Amino acid sequence: MFEAYYKSPIGNLRIISNERDIIKIEFTADFFKMKIIPVQIQECINQLDEYFKGERKEFSVGINPAGTEFQGKVWNLLIKIPYGKTISYLELSKQFGNEKAIRAIASANGKNPIPIIIPCHRVIGNDGSLTGYAGGLLKKQWLLEHEGAIKQKSMFW
Repeated sequence: MFEAYYKSPIGNLRIISNERDIIKIEFTADFFKMKIIPVQIQECINQLDEYFKGERKEFSVGINPAGTEFQGKVWNLLIKIPYGKTISYLELSKQFGNEKAIRAIASANGKNPIPIIIPCHRVIGNDGSLTGYAGGLLKKQWLLEHEGAIKQKSMFW
């Protein structure tokens, strides 16, 4: 296992990989400057830089998230949500093929170990509300505004 830290516009990220693939990205208060960054993590950092600069809409870095078969199916659906678009949990359940599994699908969405790259932030409530995000709703809002999926909220009411 390898790790490195990345300072993003929405906070510090801890990136964890095996020898080839990214296996986890965590929001963290910690930051440690690494002397040596493994090539697979450096590529992830490069792609995150491009994403945050608005130059990248899809990630091509290798990923290998750990989870159940059910979670993996949900995460594969998340990857298909286009940049700048959102879908509801109900729509995600329909794409999964089981509307009645909406709670389990929402739970799998919340357990996504590789946020941003697996874009769980693009799933919103049926009424358009921002609901649940491991990094917090302000980070979810920032990501969706960054992608143009929602309009920037005014600081003045």
